[in-house]
Amino acid sequence: MSKTLLMVGGGIEALPGIRMAKEMGLHVVVSDQNLDAPGFALADDRLIVDTYDVPGTVEAAKRYHQNSRPLHGVICIASDVPHTVASVSQELGLPGIPLEAARLAMDKLAMKQKFIRDGVPVPWFSPVESIEHLREIVDRKGLPLVIKPVDSRGARGVLRLTAQVDLDWAYQLSRSHSPTQRVLVERFLPGPQISTETMMLDGEAFTPGFSDRNYEFLERFAPHVIENGGELPSHLPPTVQQDVQRVVKQTALSMGVRTGVVKGDIVVSNGEPYVIELAARLSGGYFCTHEIPLNTGVQFVEHAIRLSLGERVHSSNLEPRFQVGVAQRYLFPEPGCVVRVSNVEEAAKLPGVAFCDVKVGVGDIIQAIDSHPTRAGVVIATGGDRHDAIAKASAAIEAIHIETVPVK
Repeated sequence: MSKTLLMVGGGIEALPGIRMAKEMGLHVVVSDQNLDAPGFALADDRLIVDTYDVPGTVEAAKRYHQNSRPLHGVICIASDVPHTVASVSQELGLPGIPLEAARLAMDKLAMKQKFIRDGVPVPWFSPVESIEHLREIVDRKGLPLVIKPVDSRGARGVLRLTAQVDLDWAYQLSRSHSPTQRVLVERFLPGPQISTETMMLDGEAFTPGFSDRNYEFLERFAPHVIENGGELPSHLPPTVQQDVQRVVKQTALSMGVRTGVVKGDIVVSNGEPYVIELAARLSGGYFCTHEIPLNTGVQFVEHAIRLSLGERVHSSNLEPRFQVGVAQRYLFPEPGCVVRVSNVEEAAKLPGVAFCDVKVGVGDIIQAIDSHPTRAGVVIATGGDRHDAIAKASAAIEAIHIETVPVK
C-alpha cells in the first residue's frame, strides 16, 4: 500500500504540491473547512475541518489514521498553520518540527523575544499595550516604525508609521487583525528585503530559495506594506548572501528547527542582515512551488514532502544546478466592481511567462489594496537574467486588462 500524506489546507496555492505528491505515488488526504477547496478535486480523501482548528484537525486526523488508512506524514503549503501540522505529527508520532517551534512561529512577539535571548539580529521591537503606550514609544524612538499584529498573516494590519499616519487609527486597525488583540512595533530598517526558503537537515541549513523582494509600491499603498513580487537571482554580493544564510541557520536553530523547512523574511541594512520573522512552513506566493525550481532546478516541494514522510533527503538534491532569471509581479487593478477582464490568455503566451493566474472575474468587487490577499493576480516569468525576467513579467502584467467601475 502506498504511503499516505495529509495536506493541511486545500487552497489554490497548495495545488502544485498536491500534484507533486500524487506524482510521487502517494495517497493524498486534504483537510479544509471550505467544501469547495480547490485541493479537494485532486485529493484521494478529504477531511472537513478548519485548518486553524488545532484540536479539531488532530481529532479528524487521528480518526482517519485509525479507521481508514495510517498517515505517514503531514505538511502544509502556503497556509500559515505550522502549529496544526506539528500537533498532528506529535499526536500520531509522525516526523515534524517540535511543538514549541511551531508555537513560536505563530507568535511574532514570542519569536522575537526568543531571538533576542539567543543573539539573533532583529530590528528593535516592543509590544504595544495601549494607544498611550504607542505614543510614548513614538516620542521616545521616533519614526518610521512598523506596527503589526502579533499573530496574523498575509501583511494584514501591517502599517508603516510615519508623521502622516494617525496613530489612533493605526493602532486600532492593526489590533483588529490580531485574534488575541495584541500588536507590536519594530524599527523600520532601510535596505533590501529578502525572502529565503531553507531546509534544515540535522542542524545544517540549505537555502536554494533566495529572492529579492520588490517594494516599489511602498508609497503608493502607504501606510500598508504591500510587496509586488520579487526576483531571482539576488543582486546582493555573494558575501552578503552568505551572511544572510548564516543568520537564517542561526534563527532556525534558535526557534528549535533542526530538521524541517523554514521561510525567512530578512532585511539587509547597512550591509548587515536582520531577521524580520521566520515561518516554520513552506512559503506561499508560489515561491517554493514555482520560483525555486525555475531559478535553480531544485524541486524543493518534493524534498519537503519526503522529509515530512521521514525519508532521507540528501543535501546534494538541494544544491542549485543553475541560476535562471525569474521575476514575479502582481496585479493591482483599481478598486470597484469588475466589468471586464481581458488578454489573460494572450499574456500567458508571451515570451518567458511561466505562470499566469488572475483571481478575479466579472462581478467581483475589488477592495482597496490593504494586504497581500487583496492582490488580484500574479505573473511569473523567466529570462536570460533577472533584468530580462523582470521586463517579461512586467510586460505580461501590462497586457492584462481588468476594468472596474465604482461601486455605488
